[in-house]
Amino acid sequence: MLRLPLLGVICFLILYVLAALSYPGGSATEPTFVGFDFWSNYLCDLLDEFAVNGELNSARFHARAALFALCSGLVLLWFYLPLLFVKRSKLHYLVWSTGIVALLILFLMGTHNHDLIVRLSGLFGVTAILTCSMALLRDGFRLLGNLGITCFAVFLLNYFIYETGISITDLPVIQKVTFILCLTWFTGLNYALIRKLENP
Repeated sequence: MLRLPLLGVICFLILYVLAALSYPGGSATEPTFVGFDFWSNYLCDLLDEFAVNGELNSARFHARAALFALCSGLVLLWFYLPLLFVKRSKLHYLVWSTGIVALLILFLMGTHNHDLIVRLSGLFGVTAILTCSMALLRDGFRLLGNLGITCFAVFLLNYFIYETGISITDLPVIQKVTFILCLTWFTGLNYALIRKLENP
């Protein structure tokens, strides 16, 4: 059960690569581009019913399955996360509740309410990341805590660019870097949880 979040991350990566390979084409900066462009396409472009170039998006099935696999695994990780800490406090339960709410909202990313979902899941998500990082640092998980703070900072950078439009052409790449950092952090949290619960 404790390894399912890691399996969710692996499935997400495999399915998203398959989605990128089957994406018809087009991005906000290059509408006529054929296929998925790492430099100008957003990951959420793969979720839409129609590709940016107007064609029916054949990538959406793999992309939505990827999102489901990732969110399902991370909800499970966040459910067990309070067990990582020696003495649970209100801070730990704030981590638990905000993380689960953010992930449940993120399940809806494939719908037509993209901006609303980004803002709502982002609000709960940054709260979960920051409070989790604080709890990790307080309980002696220095590496994971600092990586969490890094994820929090990069997440805020994404949100700032998304809302203001400043350096918007850089956002597709920054988004992917953020995903890699966050997936690395989630994997580290999963590993720490497995170590604690399987080797008490």
